[in-house]
Amino acid sequence: MVFNSFSFLLFFAIVLAVHYLKISWTARKVCLIGFSYLFYMAWNPPFVMLLWISTLVDWQAGKKIYASNRKSKKRLWLVISLVANLGLLGFFKYGNFLLDNFVAVLDLLNVSFHPARPDIILPVGISFYTFQSMSYTIDIYRKNMKPWKSFVDFAMYVTFFPQLVAGPIVRARDFLPQCIEPKKASVRQMQWGLFLLVTGLFEKIVLADTLLAPAADTVYSQASQAGFVDAWAGTLAFSSQIFFDFAGYSTCAIGVAMCLGFILPQNFRFPYGSVGFSDFWRRWHISLSTWLRDYLYIPLGGNRKGVARTQINLLLTMLIGGLWHGAAWRFVVWGGLHGLFLVLERGVRKKFGFVRVDESWVLSILLAGLTYAMVCMTWVFFRAQNFHDAYLILGQMFHFNVSSVLETYDLIMVFVISFILFAWHSAMRKHSFEGIVDRAPVSIRAVCICLMLVCISLVPGDDRAFIYFQF
Repeated sequence: MVFNSFSFLLFFAIVLAVHYLKISWTARKVCLIGFSYLFYMAWNPPFVMLLWISTLVDWQAGKKIYASNRKSKKRLWLVISLVANLGLLGFFKYGNFLLDNFVAVLDLLNVSFHPARPDIILPVGISFYTFQSMSYTIDIYRKNMKPWKSFVDFAMYVTFFPQLVAGPIVRARDFLPQCIEPKKASVRQMQWGLFLLVTGLFEKIVLADTLLAPAADTVYSQASQAGFVDAWAGTLAFSSQIFFDFAGYSTCAIGVAMCLGFILPQNFRFPYGSVGFSDFWRRWHISLSTWLRDYLYIPLGGNRKGVARTQINLLLTMLIGGLWHGAAWRFVVWGGLHGLFLVLERGVRKKFGFVRVDESWVLSILLAGLTYAMVCMTWVFFRAQNFHDAYLILGQMFHFNVSSVLETYDLIMVFVISFILFAWHSAMRKHSFEGIVDRAPVSIRAVCICLMLVCISLVPGDDRAFIYFQF
C-alpha cells in the first residue's frame, strides 16, 4: 500500500476514525499495531513475520542486556540482536548479490561453479525497520536508555505504519515516550498534518512522477544515444525526482503521524542548497546520516584518532551507507564518491578554514552550485542500470555532443524545475518550511493547498512506488 493511492486514503480515514473512538489508550495502541500490520501485509502478507522476529528478538535482548551483571553476557545478547537483524537483512537484501560475487571470484580463479539462483524477494522497507529496531538494543547496551516496560509500546515503535517502509528512521528514546499519554492531535496539528500530507503527495505524484520521471527514464534507457544536453537534463531530472519522491514520502509520513498526535523527526532540510558535502549530509536523509554517525562513524573512532584514521572512518561509513541503499557495486561507488568528497572537503577546510563562506553570499552561492553539480554527478551511479550506462552518461556530461533524445519542451521543463529547486533550497538554508507557511496569510495557504489538490486530481497517476521502497 502506498500513500499515493486511493486505497491508502480509505485506509487512513478508517485509522483516524478508530483512533479517535472513545476507547482506552491501550486499545487504541493495539489498533494502531493491527493497522500497521495490515498496511505492511497489503504488499506481501507472509513477510510480516520478519517484523515479528525483529520485535520479539530485540524486546527480549533489551531486557537481558539490562538485567545482566556480566559484560560478556550483555555483549552476547547484543550480538544475538545484531545477528538476528543483520542476518535477515543480509539474506533477503544481499543474498543474491553475495552469491553472484562469489561465483565471479571463482570464475577469476578458473573454478566452474554455477548454482541455481535463489528466488529471494526483497521485503519492502527491511533496511529501515531493521536499523530502527536494532538501535533500541544498542542504546540499552550503551546505557543511553532503559528497557521499555510496555511490550505494546515497543511493538508499535517497530511497526508504526507512517514511517514503517521508508523512514524517517526513528530512535526509540524519541518515539516511546510519546506512547505514555493518550495521543490526540490538536486542531493546529491536524491542519498541519493534512497540509503536509497534501504537500508530500503533490511532490510525489505531480513533480516526481509526472514532470520529472519521464525525462530521467528516457535518458537513462537510451544512454548510448544521449548527447551533452540530454546527459545533464536526465541527471538533473533524476536529482530532482529522487528528492521530491523521497522527501515527499517523508513529508507524508510526518503529516500522517501528526494527524494521529505523534511527532516524527525531520528528514530533509533543503539539501540542494548545501555548501559542501558535510552540509549536504546534515540536510539529506537526516535520520540515516545521524544513524550512521552515531552507530558506525563514532564507534569506529570518528575524528578522535588522527587525520588518517578519520579519513578511513569517513570512507568506510559512506561505503557502508552506499551499500545500505542497494545490493550493487554502483551504490558502493556512489557512497565511496561521497566519502571521497567528504575527505577532500575536510582537507580544504583545514587549509582555508579562515575563509568565512557565510559572510559572502556570492561565494556561498558559487560553492552551493558546485556542491549541487557534484551531488548530481554522483546520482548517475544511483540511477544507471549498470556501470556501462553510468560511464556513457558521465562521458557525455563532459563531451559536447549535439545529439538529443529529449524534446525541447522536456529540456526546458527539467532545467526550469531544477533551477527553481536549487534557488529555493539556497534561499531557505537558514529558514524552516513550517515558519514560512505559518507567516503566510491564510488566504495564500488556502490557495496553495487548493492548487496542489487540483494538480493531483488532474494528473493520470499510476500509483508508482516510492523509489526508496526498494531499499
